Amino acid sequence: MALRRCWRFAAVVPKLLWNSTVLPGGRSSVSSLVNTHHDCKHTKLLLRGFSSAPPSTDVSYEQLKQLLSGRKAVVIDVREPWELREYGSIPGSINVPLAQVGNALQLDAEEFNEKYGGEMPQQTDNIVFTCLAGIRSKNALDTAASLGYKDVHNYLGGWQDWSKNEQQD
Repeated sequence: MALRRCWRFAAVVPKLLWNSTVLPGGRSSVSSLVNTHHDCKHTKLLLRGFSSAPPSTDVSYEQLKQLLSGRKAVVIDVREPWELREYGSIPGSINVPLAQVGNALQLDAEEFNEKYGGEMPQQTDNIVFTCLAGIRSKNALDTAASLGYKDVHNYLGGWQDWSKNEQQD
């Protein structure tokens, strides 16, 4: 009985490893520690949950305000241009629609500036992605990370949170 449990458990480990994601630089993101014994002699496995995103990638309204005031981040709004015209945009942000993010981040600096009207972020720059509510910007963050960008963040509240907070100030 105990041996059967060990074999069943051993079958899960390759699935966990297969489904895990390696971060840029070859690191795995590790979140939780699980100690399992299952009555197997001399079998004590320590497993950790894996995640594809680096920890704490979300930025709050207050953090974004500080980054913008100190010019310590490149803010990229991944909404479509018509959305910016209709709803507004965060001052100082560069509009790169989500469908273009992958290609845009691989352009040379001059092409990027001509096409998007802003300075091309370097792979070591602090980049904050934003959209309407934080969903598309998370996809853009994942794309940038896969291209080797190291310091990428998501403004989770997006334009909706920004406009709400700006009206209160």
